[in-house]
Amino acid sequence: MYAWKMTANKAEFERVESPLPTLGEGEALIQIAGCGVCHTDLSFWHFGVKTKMELPLTLGHEISGKVIDGPAEWLGKKVIIPAVLPCGECELCKKGRSNMCQNQLMPGNDFDGGFASHIKVPARFLCPVPEAVLDKYSLKELSVIADAISTPYQVVKKSGLETGDFAIVIGVGGVGVYAALIAKIFGAKVLALDIDDEKLKMATDNGVDATLNVKNKDIRAIKAEVRGIAKELNVSSYGWKIFEMSGTKSGQELGFNLITFTSTLSIVGFTMEKPEVRLSNLMAFDAALIGTWGCKPELYPEVLELVESGKLNIAPFIELFPLSQINEVFKNTLAHQYKKRSIMVPDFE
Repeated sequence: MYAWKMTANKAEFERVESPLPTLGEGEALIQIAGCGVCHTDLSFWHFGVKTKMELPLTLGHEISGKVIDGPAEWLGKKVIIPAVLPCGECELCKKGRSNMCQNQLMPGNDFDGGFASHIKVPARFLCPVPEAVLDKYSLKELSVIADAISTPYQVVKKSGLETGDFAIVIGVGGVGVYAALIAKIFGAKVLALDIDDEKLKMATDNGVDATLNVKNKDIRAIKAEVRGIAKELNVSSYGWKIFEMSGTKSGQELGFNLITFTSTLSIVGFTMEKPEVRLSNLMAFDAALIGTWGCKPELYPEVLELVESGKLNIAPFIELFPLSQINEVFKNTLAHQYKKRSIMVPDFE
């Protein structure tokens, strides 16, 4: 097997070859089909966020593949590996908060991840992919379900969004666009905010109700335009569901300032920068501010059902690259040269 590892200098990933790993009890060996490139990977590689495992480390937590060794009941199955692998036994797991399990294991953080030809993982929470889904998409394309789709799915459910609600999605890149589409599937009227007209057009072309380019606009002007769009869409001026997906200080400050009476602001995007907000607005508007981390493994089958039904379309928002191009892809991603989610596909010589 081979893997592209991040070393201590973090300048470039280095290819390393090694024997296939020995499996312990309950572990499975996956031949990787695809692994998506996430902003979290960039945070580890470029923005100074520390990984749990010491370097060198193989990054990548958005993984699909085929089980080639391990428990008999899993052999040959095509699977999605949840980006957060809980223990299933602790207090948080038993309270239905397994995505926050403090014994959790995250590929590409706690152990070597998916920018490799193979990966060893606990088999317990693997998500099998139905053949009906594979009739629509290749297994490598489905890797984005591990995080880019499942994370916004969980947060939309967690927000309490109902049919007829007004959903505002800030940042419709590789994760945010799925938040917008999922909110639409749940019956909301959806407004997408971004600074990129091409991304906004992709959202509109796939059913989002309204868009607004917020580049170089101050918050007061944006709020006025959002209120106007809400009126045009004939939605309530209360209870807006706001999803901050951009992972920027400006995006988080905008999301907070869009809070109105009984709103819910969900923070999904990550940044090391600290926004300046007045928390008393939460009191004054009787609003809620929530976070989210990954997705509970038990929700993955629900996501696959949306894909199988055709309600959720993946193809327009992904782009495939050979894993051998990982250094180029990471540099281009950092430079915002891609409009779609990059999926690294192992080169099997």
